Amino acid sequence: MSDDDLLANVGSRLRSLRQERGATLADLSGATGISVSTLARLESGQRRPTLELLLPLARAHGVALDDLVDAGAPEDPRVHGSPFSREGLTMVPLSRDRSGGPQAYKLVFPPRSPGRPQEPEQKVHDGYEWLYVLSGRLRLLLGSREFVLAPGEVVEFDTRVPHVFTNPFGEPAEVLTLFGPQGERMHVRARPAAR
Repeated sequence: MSDDDLLANVGSRLRSLRQERGATLADLSGATGISVSTLARLESGQRRPTLELLLPLARAHGVALDDLVDAGAPEDPRVHGSPFSREGLTMVPLSRDRSGGPQAYKLVFPPRSPGRPQEPEQKVHDGYEWLYVLSGRLRLLLGSREFVLAPGEVVEFDTRVPHVFTNPFGEPAEVLTLFGPQGERMHVRARPAAR
């Protein structure tokens, strides 16, 4: 896709956004520092939009730059994430890396293992946890409370509460989960390590 194709509809998008807000060209000029004549030429397609013009306009309208520029659909919208292991779990990425945006994963918790400790350490971190059980069962220790989650159940909680997910059962558990930038931070121990 050429630059001209990407920028072809910027003017009409800018006009629609301004009109939806009930703003005049003079109002927008005051908010952005861009002259009324330049704004009028941008909206009519007589002036080519530049990054220096689009950034303050996106801010003034409260939208992302992508909402102003027609980036078009990707050639292949399917996500082809490669599974990887972390802390004994298999993680399958279900979204593209969006540089700090939320990421979706399918997690596979293996069945209980005789060599693993019965009471794993609970952890805390900033953010919220959201998890949907697809198959199997999963144990959630949330502070002093214990929950057994079955297929179709969803949990959401503040991750500043000490917590841990385990699978003490005989079959794998598969879940969908969302991680945001805060949820991806390193975990901090909820209690001092034994010496």
